[in-house]
Amino acid sequence: MKMTFKAVVFGSLMILAAVVFAVVILPYFHTNKITPSEIFRLRSDEEATGRDIYIANGCVYCHSQSIRVIDWGLGAERIAQAGDYVQDHPILLGSQRTGPDLSQEGGEHPDDWQTAHFINPRYTRPLSIMPAFAFLGTENIERLTNYVQSLGLKNADERMKRQKFWKEASIKAYEAGPEANVRWLHELIPEGWRNIPNPYPTSAAGLARGHKIYQDFCFGCHGPIGDGMGPAQQYLYPPPLNFTILKDRGISGGILYYQIMNGITGTAMPYFKRELESEKIWDVGNYVAVNFINQTDADEEPKGIDAAYEP
Repeated sequence: MKMTFKAVVFGSLMILAAVVFAVVILPYFHTNKITPSEIFRLRSDEEATGRDIYIANGCVYCHSQSIRVIDWGLGAERIAQAGDYVQDHPILLGSQRTGPDLSQEGGEHPDDWQTAHFINPRYTRPLSIMPAFAFLGTENIERLTNYVQSLGLKNADERMKRQKFWKEASIKAYEAGPEANVRWLHELIPEGWRNIPNPYPTSAAGLARGHKIYQDFCFGCHGPIGDGMGPAQQYLYPPPLNFTILKDRGISGGILYYQIMNGITGTAMPYFKRELESEKIWDVGNYVAVNFINQTDADEEPKGIDAAYEP
């Protein structure tokens, strides 16, 4: 076969047609057959407007919206399905995870946490490299929050219902005064955890590690001296816990561990069980106990078998 002008033109058109057929036409017919998944629901107008703001500000460049089988972060309880996206045009799957995946972000945090985060991500996540979006203004941040809180659809609705229920309870406890608030916080913790002391000693190395974790994860809400007056405080209600009020109020290493691990639903305190390994949680709990509460139960009984590297 000679490489004539007609052969080049005809061959190029055939290749282009094959690409369009494989990349555009076949996926179009395939996606039209997809049925909505069990969590699918239509978005409200406010959520759709928030989605437009999300797209316009390039959020998809850093955040994906697709949970894979190998994922371990927020929302990893449910693997993404094609039927989750039948309303999305375009689908915002994304390819970069410079920031966390947002497929199931809705209800992972209350609205006030999201507001503080959009105004300045360092307020809630001190190590975040996400730009601040305070320039959007209050109304657009609210719309963007509504969209993000819808991610996960029906699953997000259930999480938001829990957030609102516990938000009312947490506000009621906070407004009843420090004694009632601390008692309410402790009552949420299984009894066995309340009596567990911190199993790691208050060594210089352990406290230094705890200090690093505190700076990386806790500083924005609880502040540099643990009084709950971090930069995010002005946007959060109830405000972050003032650790200094916990002295002689029955605090234990187990209580601190449980609340750092699982968070406190309804408040801005998120869970860290998917970000911090066990010893890091114990170390930051010990740092808080020693430096802000001035009372630690580290080294107290009962203790288990020391790990191999312990002195």
